[in-house]
Amino acid sequence: MGVVGERDVVLAFKAMGMRVIPAQTPETIGAAVFRLAQEGVPVIFITERAARMAPETMERYRASASPVLIPIPGTQGTDGFGMGRVKANVEKAIGADILFGE
Repeated sequence: MGVVGERDVVLAFKAMGMRVIPAQTPETIGAAVFRLAQEGVPVIFITERAARMAPETMERYRASASPVLIPIPGTQGTDGFGMGRVKANVEKAIGADILFGE
């Protein structure tokens, strides 16, 4: 597994043996995700802030089976971006919002 995002967030994952690439600009975020994908990393966690900064990268891998990009909260906590993606994917797969009932 890999992790991309702000340095202070992603370095904690290194202790768990994950492949970590700190990135803080849209260009470096995109390059980091591409690099991990080329290395065959099947699951890439990306901080919500990084995901918002690189929407093209998120869209590029949205429909692919591998790698899977999973947004995670940063040091400021969650802004709802990750849960919004989960909700959209469930609605697309099932055709209804079964998680929040809206």
